[in-house]
Amino acid sequence: MSHQQQPPPFQQPQPQQYQPQVPTGMLQLTIQGSALTSNMIPPTVHLNGYPVPVKYGRNDIPVFAGPLHIEVHSQWMLTYGRAALDCTVFPNQAVPVFYASPYHQFTSGSIGHSKVKRKGLGVLLGVVGGILAVAVLASVLAALG
Repeated sequence: MSHQQQPPPFQQPQPQQYQPQVPTGMLQLTIQGSALTSNMIPPTVHLNGYPVPVKYGRNDIPVFAGPLHIEVHSQWMLTYGRAALDCTVFPNQAVPVFYASPYHQFTSGSIGHSKVKRKGLGVLLGVVGGILAVAVLASVLAALG
């Protein structure tokens, strides 16, 4: 009697899901300042219209290669410090972007590819100086009168 080996049972091949390789890059978004020097609430960031959570300091955010529209604003009693930047991210490229919220709520924020200065220092110093001048004038008039 010869022993015949039976073929293995037919196994259905498992379908493999197609994983498209989408070229990506990195957005290195630096939110300048801190909760003590700017605002206790970190700014709101939208990339191509989609909200992205951020913190103060450098945020490494993976993004798809191609055009990128960055919108940033701060929030306290009202929305202020709006700033926007358009750039193109190439595959495997890191794009540095810096944002600084203003010193007060009545001007726009600053955004760019290198460190930026905060706007509104002159107005802030003018208001504080005006308040101090009125206080000194009031105390001088009270002393004379």
